[in-house]
Amino acid sequence: MLQSLYLFLKNPVYKEDENTNLDYRLSLGVRILVLGLGVSILLVLITATIESFFNLELGKHAINELVATKPIWHILLLGVVIAPFFEELIFRGPLALFKNSPYFKQLFYGLAIIFGLIHISNFETTTATLILIPLLVAPQIWIGILFGYIRIRFGLAWAMGLHSTHNLVLFIPLALSDVLNIPLE
Repeated sequence: MLQSLYLFLKNPVYKEDENTNLDYRLSLGVRILVLGLGVSILLVLITATIESFFNLELGKHAINELVATKPIWHILLLGVVIAPFFEELIFRGPLALFKNSPYFKQLFYGLAIIFGLIHISNFETTTATLILIPLLVAPQIWIGILFGYIRIRFGLAWAMGLHSTHNLVLFIPLALSDVLNIPLE
């Protein structure tokens, strides 16, 4: 899988996977999910280390505001159903329209970068946030690239499913803290 992904990332082309076996697709989807989460967690740890080392203040994250003002089911609905559906439709959906374009590679990476950059809105605007934009959105850019890979290989519905699963995994601690009445701070 890693070699196939590496070759794709070197030169993204729109080529669907001919293997339609459900077990194969689920297995690859899970491996991509684990790879995406693993690299994302590493990037978040690097950012947190830089934030701590340089005593930077990033301000509040949007999830803090949601937790304070919305019920957990609302947050899960937004993060696990609505956002993945529309984000995949907007950022990975158009890839099929440009599959034969000589600019497909640029479009593929451009959409992944824009996908990452829109997530900067999750952070309070501070000087530190502006300085660290590349690191703060790197996890979303990375996962956007992986969602794009799955979208091309298996289709848009698979990218939506992977995106939903990714967000669900990230929201499980939030949901547990709500159910078990454990404060997040």
